[in-house]
Amino acid sequence: MICYEAICAIELDGLKKQEASELFHISRNTINLWLKRKAETGDIKPKQRQSPLHNCKITDWEKFQAFVDEHPDKTQAELAQLWEDDISQRTICRGL
Repeated sequence: MICYEAICAIELDGLKKQEASELFHISRNTINLWLKRKAETGDIKPKQRQSPLHNCKITDWEKFQAFVDEHPDKTQAELAQLWEDDISQRTICRGL
């Protein structure tokens, strides 16, 4: 991966950021971001993204599937109104 090669070239070989930028065809800002991440976390790997369903208001997926199967002719907005908890049409959309 270019990020590891570029950082190794800077840290181990003493290459300047500008030189690494030109050599690896990446911006100095990208190099600075990688070095900052390495200083903060000890590695330059990107942060793990959370699943979009991680904070979802729908927790019982079997119940939700049965609910949707029970109301096949309803719109997302109508399903949101019928759901027992206060949820939005967008939450229904993400659940589907």
